[in-house]
Amino acid sequence: MGANYGMGMGSVKILIACEFSGTVREAFTKLGHDVTSCDIEPTDIPGKHYQGDVNDIINDSWDMMIAFPPCTHLAVSGARHFEQKRKDGRQQQGIDFFMSMINAPIPKIAVENPIGIMSSMYKKPNQIIQPYEYGHEAQKSTCLWLKGLPLLKPTNIVDKGKFYITPSGKKMPAWMSDPIGKDGKKIGYNTPEIKKVRNKTFQGIADAMADQWGKNEL
Repeated sequence: MGANYGMGMGSVKILIACEFSGTVREAFTKLGHDVTSCDIEPTDIPGKHYQGDVNDIINDSWDMMIAFPPCTHLAVSGARHFEQKRKDGRQQQGIDFFMSMINAPIPKIAVENPIGIMSSMYKKPNQIIQPYEYGHEAQKSTCLWLKGLPLLKPTNIVDKGKFYITPSGKKMPAWMSDPIGKDGKKIGYNTPEIKKVRNKTFQGIADAMADQWGKNEL
């Protein structure tokens, strides 16, 4: 459960909470920081990773945390299920976990989530960013709640990308409706891998976080 978890010597300690891809972790690691990712899933790529509950290590004197709490019970995309989730307590569990990231005893914090109920249950995000502002022809409205960190600045604004119209008439970004896996093949809509692809931080955003927060703020 604690495989590959350990802190180095001398560098700034950064926790990437709720990340299995290793994308943000490795962007900061390349700058020489002491970075650990944490998730209940194993890391997709080799690196310092704690597989387990982030609450096990959240009090380990981190200098910065970037957190990606689960949005399943919070995002407006799942609003049709909200009533049942409020009744059975799943939504409150999601809210409580999100707020535990916000209130963690860490001086510099960024909490990421898609557009959802936390804008009203907590407060509006400090900013909403898009992948197309960081070199990816794709749209995904991503909210950032920040503590002790500046707004993330766009690095490479490109085209917003193509859209796909579903048979029901729903408009979706093409990257989300027809994603490509590591093997270069299309991923089926109702497969376990689709969730990983949609949850992975775009590389351009990860690089901007590391460059702007890892160099200028520490």
